[in-house]
Amino acid sequence: MSLLVAIKGWSPNEWVARFRVAAAPRPVLDAREDFDPAAIHYAAVWKPEPGLLARLPNLKAIFNLGAGVDALLGDKTLPDVPLCRIVNPDLTARMTEYVVLHCLTHLRQSEAYRVLQGEARWKPLPQPSAREVRVGIMGMGVLGQDAAEVLMRLGFRVAGWSRKRATMPGVEAFAGHNELSAFLARTDILVVLLPLTPETRGLLGRDLFAKLARDGVLGGPILINAGRGGLQEEADILACLQDGTLKAASLDVFETEPLPASSALWQHPGVIITPHVAADSTPEALVSVVLENIALHEREGRLMDVVDRKAGY
Repeated sequence: MSLLVAIKGWSPNEWVARFRVAAAPRPVLDAREDFDPAAIHYAAVWKPEPGLLARLPNLKAIFNLGAGVDALLGDKTLPDVPLCRIVNPDLTARMTEYVVLHCLTHLRQSEAYRVLQGEARWKPLPQPSAREVRVGIMGMGVLGQDAAEVLMRLGFRVAGWSRKRATMPGVEAFAGHNELSAFLARTDILVVLLPLTPETRGLLGRDLFAKLARDGVLGGPILINAGRGGLQEEADILACLQDGTLKAASLDVFETEPLPASSALWQHPGVIITPHVAADSTPEALVSVVLENIALHEREGRLMDVVDRKAGY
């Protein structure tokens, strides 16, 4: 049964080559080339052209090659077949690396010391410990729980918020709209790993930032968004940085990607920008996940990590 690889915005050649080696003798077809739509039974995709998957009459399953499926769900022609997201230890570990790196960057004032270095100034800054800092993670799925575990080992006081309550030892659990304000009120560093859904779009704005803790040892609330760009209102982030509602922000995702050169976020001294690479994994790590899921489907008629389309993740 043939597999179609359709990738936009990454390096398709590398992915197609890896799939062809790992899937042999299964035919692997490149969406950029001519192919018989009726021959396709599975599709591995990242932001494919809208309407492409609807042209495949024998499609049995779609495998999204990134963590977020909002781009796919935005295609009104998406066929009614199982859609699977990637859950992979390599991707999870990379996201945890990013979250921990930026929590420590803000805790240990790395950016301030780099400025002092540029000025050749020897100036020790006040240094609170991780034990004094409250991290709040929005999105307590696989990625959020892994990040929480590592942050706790470093001493951070961790809480988690999600649509449905997710409990894990040592983490204070909050859930739903009614508990969001209490979660924010105890949070010094807000880590956002939420999916993008109609309910979460634009959630990260002034109203939410104003509810973050004001009594923390870091001198003000800090935002780390490695979820989706559509979660945030960038004009509000800039305005809140200017008036002190936020102290700093680490942003890996943006409303428009690539982030336009005209964006004031690039030049703001309180902002750290990375180009949507927080959980960047490799074809080697992810191809095997897709092929294992296909093998499971052909062997047992079931799939792992199927997306709930109504929930959006």
